[in-house]
Amino acid sequence: MVVTGLQAEARAVRLHLDQTIAGGGDPIRLERELERALSDGAEAVLSFGLAAGLQAGRRPGTLVIPIEVVSGTARYPTDSRWSERMRDLVGGADAGLIAGVDAPLLRPADKAQLHHSTGAIAADMESHLAARLAQQAARPFAAVRVISDPAERSLPPAAAIGMKPDGSVNAVEVLFCLLRDPRQLPDLVRVAGEARTAMRVLKRCRRALGPDLGWAHSASQV
Repeated sequence: MVVTGLQAEARAVRLHLDQTIAGGGDPIRLERELERALSDGAEAVLSFGLAAGLQAGRRPGTLVIPIEVVSGTARYPTDSRWSERMRDLVGGADAGLIAGVDAPLLRPADKAQLHHSTGAIAADMESHLAARLAQQAARPFAAVRVISDPAERSLPPAAAIGMKPDGSVNAVEVLFCLLRDPRQLPDLVRVAGEARTAMRVLKRCRRALGPDLGWAHSASQV
């Protein structure tokens, strides 16, 4: 089972709809759907998509296939065999830690603080939940994340409200937010450009991983 945040990330996975879950920033629904998938026999869990950079100097498009996901005091090791195979298939990726967060990180100071407290180089809103449920179900877990907004970047308010609970883009709310404060537009354009760069890397990575997403423990799909 593949867990993403956005529907665009889920489409990039190119699997059947019943093999992907777009969380959309709704952890309750994501947890419910992933628990159901694991109960129905999902053999492994992959967190796949974009991430916020936490460590200065890591540019948009940096690919991270971590050895561990951290969330508060909890630490969730990724499946080492699966992760290493994916790094080999994509020609190398950063193995640094990913932190799980429950809300978007809008300010560089917030990103720097999380990096300092956890050692993580990137953060997203799905990996920690997916890792926890996979661990509880005794299923392998791994993550593939690409940094979109770097640690030095602030996100404008319009970017923070741009996702609906189903993972689609909330264009109407973004437009209204821009109308209330048009000064956001240059920053929003820059954020969108960085997201496109990260998505291109994510799609190249997906092609390199092949139809089984690097899963080699058995002949079954993820």
